[in-house]
Amino acid sequence: MVKLLRQKKKKKYNKKRYKIYYKNITKTLQKYNSFYWHLSKNVIYIHLRNLNKKIGGINLAIGDIIVGVDIGTSKVCTVVGEVNNFSQVEIICNTSYKCNGLKKGKIINEDEVILSLAKTIKDAEEETNLKINSAYVTIPGKYVTIVQNSITKEVKDKYAGISVRDVQNAIMQVKDIEVPEGQNLIDIVPDKITLENGTVVTDPVGNLSSNFTISAQVILADRDYVRQLSNIFKKAGLEIDGIVPTTLAERNLVLDTNELHDNIMLLDIGAGNTDIGVFEGSTFLYTNSIPLGGDTITNDIALVLNISEEEADKLKRQYGLALKSFIDNDNDIILNTRKDNNKNKIIKSSELIEIIEARIEEMFSIINKDITNHGLKQKINNVILTGQGIVNINKSDVAGKINLNIPVKISTGRAISTVKPAYRTSYALVRYIAARPFAKTVASNIDTQNDENILKTIFEKIKEFFYS
Repeated sequence: MVKLLRQKKKKKYNKKRYKIYYKNITKTLQKYNSFYWHLSKNVIYIHLRNLNKKIGGINLAIGDIIVGVDIGTSKVCTVVGEVNNFSQVEIICNTSYKCNGLKKGKIINEDEVILSLAKTIKDAEEETNLKINSAYVTIPGKYVTIVQNSITKEVKDKYAGISVRDVQNAIMQVKDIEVPEGQNLIDIVPDKITLENGTVVTDPVGNLSSNFTISAQVILADRDYVRQLSNIFKKAGLEIDGIVPTTLAERNLVLDTNELHDNIMLLDIGAGNTDIGVFEGSTFLYTNSIPLGGDTITNDIALVLNISEEEADKLKRQYGLALKSFIDNDNDIILNTRKDNNKNKIIKSSELIEIIEARIEEMFSIINKDITNHGLKQKINNVILTGQGIVNINKSDVAGKINLNIPVKISTGRAISTVKPAYRTSYALVRYIAARPFAKTVASNIDTQNDENILKTIFEKIKEFFYS
């Protein structure tokens, strides 16, 4: 990406200087297959596309633009990201719009979701000067089934080494399973690749071996939910590039380096839904979701104290504590929105925290029962909490440890602080797609103006930018 900074002192337009400037920039930009631009504050951003960098069999599409959408209980969030020269994802823009079309993880109002999705896409298009035709989207764990599978693939030419084609063919073969009625295959996650001599490698391309074994997770999703998503995207004028389980997308963003190699349960506690993801090192073992989240706690406070949800949410944020035993001062709280005649009722903060504690205890108890019933609890070494529904409630990690009897901590992944909390899942989705190995292409379908027109537009803007 090229950045052209506006000069602090605007110079008078000089035709000769402008021609030289135009010639030099044109010469640089014409080296690239495609590019687009947008303005922001004092910078013209010129994004260069289609520079392919190859490491072994893993293609890093420098300049590829990826659009990620997360449809949550309270809002739809969209992130448009670009793979830069350092193989990192830069956020071009992020947009969100409120949405009440989901309840307890189910889509109950397709029209509202369509409107919210279309609004975030429109805002992103206006901000980036792009036409977005497709996007990736997350899916809650309750609609997902994970099938572990592996195959051994003979190498076409063992003297030339394992080729990219060999690996891609193996990935296509590992997905050949019997898909149960009512489910669709949505993703294949290559996990371990083992050479003939037993060596486990990340990228086998170029290794001399007569065969290799690939282990992968075949991701299936509920057909009806996938059909709903497809219908929503189609009516919003979009195609779906891919569907990814929420916790699988978030893993590389919210876990730190050591946790990526550990046996981890990732809990993403959102507004109305909690997603569960269990990982054994890099292996995706299990995912599910329960219809409880931060809004559930807010609703409990509003119902028990007979106050508005707005005041309940404010009290939760101000006095949020997961365990009554950690109260330092049992302060008085004046309730301002009582719905009966007892206006300005005074309660103790301990009464409020009892309500929060009860719901958090139930949440962790349901999760504990779920992982125990699936025989996973003994495999989990640590639990990582993320999501806006609970991380602002103090001692929620301690409450989790007490109820699960497993060490629990709030996410401290290095990359998590680089993006606003509301956009973390969408951004994580874009990162996950950008890092997908052996994919032929990952870019979303984006339209830009043709090169000739865009060059003219860019330099007219440069002229106006520097000399107006």
